[in-house]
Amino acid sequence: MSGCVASPDRGGADGARQRATAARPSPSPTPPLWNTRPASVAAVGDSITRGFDACGVLADCPEVSWATGSDAGVDSLALRLLGASALPSRSWNLARSGARVAELPAQMALAAARKPGLVAVMVGANDACRPSVDLMTPVADFRASFESAVAALRRTAPEAQLYVASVPDLHRLWSTGRDHPVGRQVWPMGVCGSMLADANDLGAAATARRAAVRERVVAYNGVLRDVCARDARCRHDGGAVFDYRFGSGQLSPWDVFHPSRDGQGRLAKIAYRAVTAAEPPA
Repeated sequence: MSGCVASPDRGGADGARQRATAARPSPSPTPPLWNTRPASVAAVGDSITRGFDACGVLADCPEVSWATGSDAGVDSLALRLLGASALPSRSWNLARSGARVAELPAQMALAAARKPGLVAVMVGANDACRPSVDLMTPVADFRASFESAVAALRRTAPEAQLYVASVPDLHRLWSTGRDHPVGRQVWPMGVCGSMLADANDLGAAATARRAAVRERVVAYNGVLRDVCARDARCRHDGGAVFDYRFGSGQLSPWDVFHPSRDGQGRLAKIAYRAVTAAEPPA
């Protein structure tokens, strides 16, 4: 008879373990470091993000900004992510035309104070676009300022995501616009002198000058990529903006340099693709 009855001690221990396991809550899944649908967007940077010369001569036009604009034709990053009704309350354009990277830490601090889901940044063109090659921002200074900007974001908004666009290829912009009648008229007035001055001079000195500017832009993009790679909540565009071939239709009809409405739309598409991808750009 005793051989047909289970041991009370054994059954009790097993039952206690089963009850304890059932009562223990399952661990909550760890949220992903990157949310492809952030709930708010702040933008920092320079004239490209302000839509400068996209709607009229020598004027900002933030409604067509690739990052936060409301223009349906551009279909900005924020418009795609948030919808039109949310733009006034959940998107902020804190960029400034003419800004260089040294200004970025202050802009980033303003963005961080809003606790955005995503900060979009495009900066560096003005650091290369100086009156002369000697005045371009040194790479070490560019790195220090960009690192400070990321640190400013993390101090106040540690969970905010950061999308970093590469600096456009200024040499390709010169090649595209140098024969354009508007470019021939406007560029000598001081538009990106280091690259665009004497646009039709193909001599050795001018060629070397343009090569030095392009080399500096490549170095800036390396800094943006490397600093971003050290931050788990940062995505660099993988060089997509630098690689994009702006045609005359994507350049401002007033300066043949800044993006037009169509060009802003192309930048928005690149950004949206990078932000919403399951994996970051290569």
